[in-house]
Amino acid sequence: MVSQTLRVMGLDPGYGRCGWGVIQAEGQRLNAVACGVIETSAKTAFPARLLRLQDEIQTLIKAHAPGEAAIEQLYFSKNVKTGIDVGQARGVALVTCARGGLAISEYKPVEIKLAVTGFGAAPKSQVQRMVKLLLKLEQEPELDDAADALAVAICHVHSRALKQHAANRTRPA
Repeated sequence: MVSQTLRVMGLDPGYGRCGWGVIQAEGQRLNAVACGVIETSAKTAFPARLLRLQDEIQTLIKAHAPGEAAIEQLYFSKNVKTGIDVGQARGVALVTCARGGLAISEYKPVEIKLAVTGFGAAPKSQVQRMVKLLLKLEQEPELDDAADALAVAICHVHSRALKQHAANRTRPA
């Protein structure tokens, strides 16, 4: 059986810091391609921050050529203004990935933690450690936003594999 190669961009959206990570899956093997954080200044007008986010994501798509994108869903924010602004950043990420021709999947934070650590309420430090282990990195990503984005991509690969497995089991022979 030939193993399928899949390249996924994970995004942990935000307008001040947007984590991104690209992984490649070959069968059961996961490899980190690149990761980082897109940062915008609080001194910059909000629309310009969103535009920078769009431009940077477009550049990353062109540079790393993922076939699919996985984006973290917004969890409830106690600060409504912050929640709305993060939601707008998520919208920019979704549209940019769609315009880039990527198939897009979205995951709740609890789903991501469960897929990466086996525990849906895992602390960030545990997610970072598991990202390091699963991708066989020499060290944990420096910024937790980048680690979170890699975790989103890992969650997508695992979820995709489970869905394919279930589909194969329900097909008539």
